[in-house]
Amino acid sequence: MLVKMAALISNIGARVAKYQQLVDQLRTQIEARIWPPGEKLPSLRQQAEQSGLSLMTVMHAYEVLESQGWILSKPQSGYYVAPRAAESRPRLPTQAIAKTDQADTNSFVFDVLQATRDPAIMPFGSAFPDPELFPQRQLMRSLVKVSHNLKPSDALNNLPPGNEALRKILAQRYAQQGITLSPDDIVITNGAMEALNLSLQAVTEPGDWVVIENPSFYGALQVIERLKLNAIAIASDVEQGIDLDELEQALQRWPVKACWLMTNRQNPLGFTLSVERKQQLVALLARYKVAMVEDDVYSDLYSGHDKPLPAKAFDRDGNVLHCGSFSKNLVAGFRVGWVAAGRYAQRVQRIQLMSTLSTSAPMQLALADFLSTRSYDTHLKKLRQTLAKRKQLAQQALRRVLPADAQIGDTPGGYFLWITLPEHINTTQLYHLALKEGISIAPGQLFSGSEGFSHCFRFNTAWPWDARAEAAVETLGKLIAQLESP
Repeated sequence: MLVKMAALISNIGARVAKYQQLVDQLRTQIEARIWPPGEKLPSLRQQAEQSGLSLMTVMHAYEVLESQGWILSKPQSGYYVAPRAAESRPRLPTQAIAKTDQADTNSFVFDVLQATRDPAIMPFGSAFPDPELFPQRQLMRSLVKVSHNLKPSDALNNLPPGNEALRKILAQRYAQQGITLSPDDIVITNGAMEALNLSLQAVTEPGDWVVIENPSFYGALQVIERLKLNAIAIASDVEQGIDLDELEQALQRWPVKACWLMTNRQNPLGFTLSVERKQQLVALLARYKVAMVEDDVYSDLYSGHDKPLPAKAFDRDGNVLHCGSFSKNLVAGFRVGWVAAGRYAQRVQRIQLMSTLSTSAPMQLALADFLSTRSYDTHLKKLRQTLAKRKQLAQQALRRVLPADAQIGDTPGGYFLWITLPEHINTTQLYHLALKEGISIAPGQLFSGSEGFSHCFRFNTAWPWDARAEAAVETLGKLIAQLESP
């Protein structure tokens, strides 16, 4: 009897501790403006699913918060943060991403990407450059060559960490920038997205906090949601990039485990951090012992003579996992990327073996063959020149049709423009109107969990600039004018 009574008391105590833990957690989040005044909280059922607590425990916690004046319940609507929460603490200019609308976001991303596949659609919303710019014929010759010489053992020889010759070539290309890496530090992946996924998995556990830029590449938002991580979005702008002061405040306030950042030609803004800011960023993360997953897929699409260094170049503590790909500068369909994972290389390999197993052996061999010649650098030089010309023409066309107070993020290199329209123009609405006219854009909604970029859109300039493109921009201008008028 005494044993049963003790167990009962223990269970009651555990239940009390759990509800109080949730109360403290939500109160801290409200104080930190993760849930600002007036914001709707996750429903009881959603909170139970996210926290792993029972519905009764969550209900008790919400009742306590309501009795203390932190939240309000609205019949048949849900729970909302009370106005008094505004008085508790000054606003931290960062944004923690809520997860409740993620399914809708994923669906919207899918719709936008699908629209760009239709040849009848002008693909200004596409994430990829014009495939006609890639050396398909030379790559096919390399693929045919290695296929003829493919041995049964090659399937095993190209398992993680990947083809040895390809990893040596990549290590040599790092060395050309003064970055010393062993081929053993490099893991070949199925494109950059797998490299980024594996890297984030290697340095986090479900429930951990991760920093991203705001706005950020939509793929980062999706991966964070899938891995059940918590995201903190740090304000970034076209000129300076990520706000390092805000980043440090976030590191002080939240138990951040990792950052997913783009330091060169960030998608969607297009900025490249200066050498000084990259050094400051790496030093800051090292001080707080926070890993950095560096998304550097546009590294070869620079402007000028010198290729900008990645943040990895300044990493002395092994905190930076540098991810790259050939999808944006050589060939999208091969799906070959890599991560310079350093001390995390073994962990990345293990995760890869438990998921996708390996990258296609023929594709690895074909790329190693192609990259062993001078053709790649010759191609890159021509590609950068073509993209720069098309980008210039696109800017000229856009300036003719956009409102006078619209802003075009003019950053060197790459093939994206970030367009900021007057705040009352909703670019998601513009996207739907444009799609009916056979034109795709990438609205700001794709790149942020907030409404702060609902008047912005990303514009892909990598496609042939001809009469069709000019006519599409003219139509886009007319649609914007319609939305601008009262």
